[in-house]
Amino acid sequence: MIVLLIAGIDEAGRGPLAGPVVASAVILDPERPIKGLRDSKQLTAGERDDLAAEIRARSLAWAVAEACVAEIDELNILQATLVAMRRAVAALAIAPGQALVDGNCCPLLPCPVRAIVGGDRDIAAISAASILAKTSRDLMLVELDRLYPDYGFAQHKGYATPEHLAALARYGPCPAHRRSFAPVRQTNFDF
Repeated sequence: MIVLLIAGIDEAGRGPLAGPVVASAVILDPERPIKGLRDSKQLTAGERDDLAAEIRARSLAWAVAEACVAEIDELNILQATLVAMRRAVAALAIAPGQALVDGNCCPLLPCPVRAIVGGDRDIAAISAASILAKTSRDLMLVELDRLYPDYGFAQHKGYATPEHLAALARYGPCPAHRRSFAPVRQTNFDF
C-alpha cells in the first residue's frame, strides 16, 4: 500500500516591521499522533515550546526556512513568504507527495499543493508547521534583541506595538527593520 506523504506548511512573521519571515514544513507520522496541535496563536508560549519539541521528535520530517529582511524589501512580503515556504519544503529530509498551505496563496513546489484558509486551525500538519515557524521566529527575535537592545524585539517580536513605534521614532531603524514597510520608511532617518 502506497501512503501519500502530506506536508503541512505555514509561516510566521508576515506583519512585523522587523526580522525575517519564517516558514516551516512538517510531515507528521500517522503512527505517532501528537495531541494538542492547533494554530500557534491559540497556544501559550510554553505550550508552543513543548509542542515544538514533540513535533521535532515525532514527525517523519520537518524543516524551517526563512527569507531575510533584504529579500522582503526587494520582493515584497508575499513573495518573500513564498520563497521561505519553498525553501522549507526543499529542506525536508523526505519529499512530500502533496503539500497543504495555510492561507490563500501557494508556493510553486515540485508536488501538488493546495491552499486552505484556516488550515492552521483545522489541519494537524499545518498546525505543526505553524508552531515550528512561530517558535523558530520568536527565538530569532530574542537574538535580535541582544544585538539591538533599544527596540524591545524580545517582547513584541517586531510587531508595530506602541513601544516599538516609539523606539523606532527615537532611534531610527536598525539593520533588522524592513525598509519597505510604511512605519519604517516614514521615519525621518536616512537609510
